[in-house]
Amino acid sequence: MVQKTYSAKPSEVNAKWYVIDATDVVLGRLSAIIATYLRGKNKTIYTPNIDCGDHIIVINAEKVATTGNKLANKKFFWHTGFPGGIKERLWGAILSGNHPERLIIKSVERMISRNALGRKQMKKLHVYKGAEHPHTAQKPEVIDVKKLNAKNTKRGA
Repeated sequence: MVQKTYSAKPSEVNAKWYVIDATDVVLGRLSAIIATYLRGKNKTIYTPNIDCGDHIIVINAEKVATTGNKLANKKFFWHTGFPGGIKERLWGAILSGNHPERLIIKSVERMISRNALGRKQMKKLHVYKGAEHPHTAQKPEVIDVKKLNAKNTKRGA
């Protein structure tokens, strides 16, 4: 008997809510875990062309860790659209600024596919600077990223 490949339908997908504390967690490893949950690759019903992902709440975004000397050396670039309008900002300036959550958002955004499905999945990411978030009514489950792998935390932290 030939078995057919299972393909999930949008009505069969149940999106859960998860909360992740980003304190002392390495940015790249955190982003990879978040991207996996946003895409739904952690589920057995994963289908590439259907949004199978869950909602992810990230708290304490200003306390995320980086390895090496990235805070002082690594830069984000963007262009204003005007001649000579290239702009740059250091990672350290972003984390110590008013919107440190943008560092996590951009990191995850670059791991998600760049199409309509990816934009839909990115709307399920909720990142907050401090420990408070307005999603307690959804009863999110906690994902302890630090316990998943010892390498997920910065050594010495």
